[in-house]
Amino acid sequence: MRGKTLAVLVACCLIGPGLAQAEVRLASPFGDHMVLQQGMAVPVWGQARPGEQISVSLGSIRKDATAGWDGRWQVRLSGLKTGGPYELIVKGDSSLTIKDVYVGEVWLCSGQSNMDMTVAREDRYWCGVMNEEQEVKAADYPLIREFRVKLTMTDEPQTEVVGQWSVCSPATVGKFSATAYFFAREIHKKLGVPVGLLTSTYGASTAQAWMSPKALSSDPLFVPLIEAYVAARKNYDQDETVKQKYQQDLIAWEAAREQAKAEGQPTPRRPKDPNPHQDQHNPSVLYNGMIAPLVPYGIRGALWYQGESNYPTGHIYAPLMRTLIENWRQAWRQGEFPFLFVQLANHQKPATEPAGKSEMAPVRDGQLKTLRVRHTGMAVAIDIGDAENIHPKNKQEIGRRLGLVAQALVYRKPVPYSGPLYRGMRIRGSAIQLLFRHTEGGLSCKADKLTGFAVAGEDRQFVWADAKIEGQSVVVSSPQIVRPLAVRYGWADNPPVCLCNGVGLPASPFRTDDWDLPR
Repeated sequence: MRGKTLAVLVACCLIGPGLAQAEVRLASPFGDHMVLQQGMAVPVWGQARPGEQISVSLGSIRKDATAGWDGRWQVRLSGLKTGGPYELIVKGDSSLTIKDVYVGEVWLCSGQSNMDMTVAREDRYWCGVMNEEQEVKAADYPLIREFRVKLTMTDEPQTEVVGQWSVCSPATVGKFSATAYFFAREIHKKLGVPVGLLTSTYGASTAQAWMSPKALSSDPLFVPLIEAYVAARKNYDQDETVKQKYQQDLIAWEAAREQAKAEGQPTPRRPKDPNPHQDQHNPSVLYNGMIAPLVPYGIRGALWYQGESNYPTGHIYAPLMRTLIENWRQAWRQGEFPFLFVQLANHQKPATEPAGKSEMAPVRDGQLKTLRVRHTGMAVAIDIGDAENIHPKNKQEIGRRLGLVAQALVYRKPVPYSGPLYRGMRIRGSAIQLLFRHTEGGLSCKADKLTGFAVAGEDRQFVWADAKIEGQSVVVSSPQIVRPLAVRYGWADNPPVCLCNGVGLPASPFRTDDWDLPR
């Protein structure tokens, strides 16, 4: 015991008088209006004087801890049942109280701009959601709360983030993630529980930016991503002219911004920082700054909407996602928590060529393959995109479809949650019969004619196929292909699609082949 006391005293001296005399505090995700996850041992942690005795209470539940040599302390609150409002009280040499705390369902929401896109109009997206004004006025859901993480990129894992909890109301919902909000609204209405959203997003970010360095280095496939980042950092450190030009551009932008503000004009786009450390495409910079500080806040699961920035690495998107999911699950130590994601919506000019070269199709293919990871679910958005805007405004339907997936797979409600998913094929002479799962109510077509299918033979050249529904299957053929080998459906940036099931949920794009894709 004497040795432990001496170690604490030495630590206090080494750390310095500032921390030794510091007031007890909570980690940054904890604050007024927060939501804690029901039905699990919820971690609550923070900092105090090394060796300080800490008590944490929520209602009748109390746990005690002792701050370690570094001042960090943590307890786990068990037996939390949905409800509130409560006060979270932390006592040590000093005390603090977090007010208006509810217990319910908490989801981590991450990805790039389509998850970041807010309910109300913002300059950086040039649009709000569909029926924006009505949605904002109707957003009186005080039991839906969001913690929005400030944009942060860094090479070093952080322990704190900047953010605060906001209570959903017409005055605040405009700044909520639209996808996350409409998902939360669906869950709140169906389950009648408070819903908390930990929203950690960054526009134009890649999947690898949201993964830890250790996770990325675990797979040789990702070595080129790491090597490219190392080279970019080296070049930047050695090139002073790039830094000088950026400073000049920044000064010019600040002047232009003030002028635009004075004239009531839109703010011009800020010049891109050439520092690789401040580039949301680069490995681990967002995991370090925007995910690591949230660990191990208690969550039910994660929502993910990302993929557009991984077009150049679409051929490895499936292993990237598998590794990211494993990475987050290992970090949280909550087991295989649910990971639900959105498959990319249609975008760009409508396709006229059958299964031609596409940037988006390989990423969607990787997303479909991600369903092989346990406890994952996918919301298909191939039918609600926008040819002109990569940010679909119909986030209501995207949130609803994610909500259906959560109801079925997480909350065990008997609801159809997926459109048709390809499960196999049979060659029948000059035709191919395609078999599907999730055909609830039978296969159907939303158009006058079944389109979007392409078939290829030994030369691997795809042509448009004639397609017809036969029971729970689709049969495709073409007079140009005598011996068909493979079929692709919805294989384009903006393909013609209409296949759905009896409840109107669209079929996922797919391919039956495993042929190498053009890069």
